[in-house]
Amino acid sequence: MASRDTDAAASDRGRTDPRPHSRPAAAVVSALGTATGGLSPSEAKRRLAEHGPNEVERASQRTPLGIFVAQLNSVLIWVLLAAAGLSAWAGHAVDAVLIVVIVLVNGVFGFLQDYRAEQSLEALREMTAPTATVRRDGRAVEVDATQLVPGDVIELESGDVVPADARLLEDTDLEVDEAALTGESAPVSKSPDPVAPETPLAERECMVYNSTNVTRGRGVAAVTATGMETEVGGIARELAATEETRTPLQEELDQLGRRLGLGVFALAALVVPLLLVRDTPLVEAGLTAVSLAVAAIPEGLPAVVTLTLALGVRTMAEENALVRRLPAVEALGSVDVICTDKTGTLTEGQMTVSTVWVNDAVVDLAGAGGPPPDDRVDLLLRAGALCNDATAESGDPTEQALVEAAEAHGVDVATLRAEAPRTDEVPFSSEEKWMGTVHGDVGYVKGAPEVVLSKSTRVLAEEGPTALTPEAAERIETQIQAFADEALRVLAVAYTEDPSDLGTDLVFVGLVGMIDPPRAEVADALAATDRAGIGVKMITGDNVRTAAAIAGALGLGQEVVEGRELDDLDEEELAGRVEEATVFARTTPEHKVRILRALQDNGHVVAMTGDGVNDAPALKSADVGVAMGVRGTDVAKQASDVILLDDNYATIERAVERGRAIFDNLWKFVAFLLSANVAEVAIVFLASLWGYLVLPAVQLLWINLLTDGLPALALGADPQSGDVMDRPPREPDSGIVEAPMLGLIGGAGLVSTLLMLGLTGYVLGGAGAVTPYAMTMVFTGFVFLEFEKLYVIRWLRETPTVSNPWLATAVGGSAVLQLAVLYTPLSDYFGTVALGLADWAVLGTVFLLALPAYLAVVLAVKRHLPLGGSAGGDRH
Repeated sequence: MASRDTDAAASDRGRTDPRPHSRPAAAVVSALGTATGGLSPSEAKRRLAEHGPNEVERASQRTPLGIFVAQLNSVLIWVLLAAAGLSAWAGHAVDAVLIVVIVLVNGVFGFLQDYRAEQSLEALREMTAPTATVRRDGRAVEVDATQLVPGDVIELESGDVVPADARLLEDTDLEVDEAALTGESAPVSKSPDPVAPETPLAERECMVYNSTNVTRGRGVAAVTATGMETEVGGIARELAATEETRTPLQEELDQLGRRLGLGVFALAALVVPLLLVRDTPLVEAGLTAVSLAVAAIPEGLPAVVTLTLALGVRTMAEENALVRRLPAVEALGSVDVICTDKTGTLTEGQMTVSTVWVNDAVVDLAGAGGPPPDDRVDLLLRAGALCNDATAESGDPTEQALVEAAEAHGVDVATLRAEAPRTDEVPFSSEEKWMGTVHGDVGYVKGAPEVVLSKSTRVLAEEGPTALTPEAAERIETQIQAFADEALRVLAVAYTEDPSDLGTDLVFVGLVGMIDPPRAEVADALAATDRAGIGVKMITGDNVRTAAAIAGALGLGQEVVEGRELDDLDEEELAGRVEEATVFARTTPEHKVRILRALQDNGHVVAMTGDGVNDAPALKSADVGVAMGVRGTDVAKQASDVILLDDNYATIERAVERGRAIFDNLWKFVAFLLSANVAEVAIVFLASLWGYLVLPAVQLLWINLLTDGLPALALGADPQSGDVMDRPPREPDSGIVEAPMLGLIGGAGLVSTLLMLGLTGYVLGGAGAVTPYAMTMVFTGFVFLEFEKLYVIRWLRETPTVSNPWLATAVGGSAVLQLAVLYTPLSDYFGTVALGLADWAVLGTVFLLALPAYLAVVLAVKRHLPLGGSAGGDRH
């Protein structure tokens, strides 16, 4: 048998052909060292050893321990752990334990969020077909799809998942749904005929690709690539090579940690020698250094950031946006370009009959109230449902659209088919481009418009069938072109009263125009994102005409850049082109990533939406990857940062709005926390120069727990300001700690420092050493002063004072805890004493003095803080 000859193939045969689509089928078979009867079992075994199994390689998996340890890889955490060690060495176990507990809590929150991330390659493995029908020694056998090798000859039929990339050798009306790989919304008709070498992936009609679905017909193909050498494997490799992007907030917090760490060491290096020169015991000098470290480091910052983002995530999930990575919440607030797929994202993701034509009348089926009564339209829809192998739930998408159109306009298709059963048929042929069915004494035909028109001699007019004159035929051809110009997929329908011959003497009934239509809510969502200064770019694998039609309908403009044009552009030219163009068609996964990187190199913060396998590398490369939850593939979901549970583009706009509001709240509590730390450092440092340790480490930790904990966290529940979507996006290079915040931190910190130092001097009364009473007054005064400042800072963002009951509860609870430290046995651990009414009167005076000072600082900062203004950003 011919297949046995392959056992002696040369060593260079059976290897992957880089361009099998451009070579005749016989040449590909020869180059693969195979035959139409397939390989012999021994040759298949040899090639399996050479090429490996037909599967996507597993990525090295991060262990749970590794994920947890990664949460501790922060300069802030390192400084805190060093302070804990120093406290333990000095014998202050309470201080050390409190620091370690805070560190561990932060690590646990980060671990829980990251544990489920990065499973894209696993999803790719699960997509591959479990079995395949392959010819071995001329016989068709079923094998595990992982056993396929280049050179295997496989058989495909409707319903199969293509198990590997393969060159088509023969077909019978084969159509394949490649939407998940190419973005093409309609099934692609396949043919063994070769195409040009430069033909884009979506137009290679002689190829079938791993993980796509056969929707019609049968075929025989020679496997050209398996495993990681397939198109899906290439996506997996690119996905594995894509580096995680870090958000501006992540980068800034790390930078802040490094600066604070250096500041702590500098202060300690200055203070400790001074204390030792004054004969301060080494342990006490060491504890002062620990207090400075605890005062300088906002221990609660990582945990509060994580928890606030997590609370935002929960709220966003209630609004149908599921966030997989917490930093994506912050990044959403600074997105200024959204790159969106077309199919299933801007559009419904399924073919729909939108328009029909019956002799000289175009009828809009999608209009309000439906079309006016017309027997010809009724006949057109009934004929389309009878000359049809699909149901509304399954079958070829084009035929499904015809069934759904009939049912939408009052036709019970199941009853119709039962009352007019099919008695004969001419199956659809990709060569003939038409099909016909017989129902009693009438036959119906549907197919390519030019084919059906050529078989017709009459046309159904309002008064009945009339002769198809050259003028009438010309009008029909004009309408066919008009529909095509609108990116409609066009079918023609005809009937005959002589069903013995379905191929001649037909009565032309009309034309059916189908399209994957824009989602109803998308136009409003695009308008909202435009007002927010966010540009939108449509990137699709679909053809230029369809892309232009959808873009035009949504107001995105109709200038389309084709993928092959991008191949001719260098990086500098591409950087300019991506700013000008809004629509990109016939793109490959590589094109999408190039577009994204060009935008990012231009300084944009980019969100990418998508649902197909082909979107995964771009989703992962984007600053925010947004996958569709209903139509999206597992690969796209696992590569994404955010999943839209309702596949609704409008949810993106709500997610951006929520992201901006969360960032506002992050801004408030970062300013609140850092201003407190500045005051703590200043008080400890200045007091230590005079030989006083007025706030030991355990009290500083308690202050930070009370103020950085529940009250700061409750800020995350603050309502958003009304102008949050009328501002332009934050500049990508602008940090959270910038001039306005630095002014607030410095001003508020100065007010707190002066008041607390004044209080220290008052309560010490010239004493030579710090007494427990003096420490208690400064300790308690600082706690309540922070609560006062918290409400003043909220006013900076125009947040009503009583609009957040969670904050009031948190402040009240923290106040109770502080009182417990004063009036319960807990005082033994904190070195405090009970305060009397006169002491509270003194503290009340300090609080009254603080209020106008804080308000003056906030008012000065507010003049320089961009809080609103129109941001009707131009689309880039």
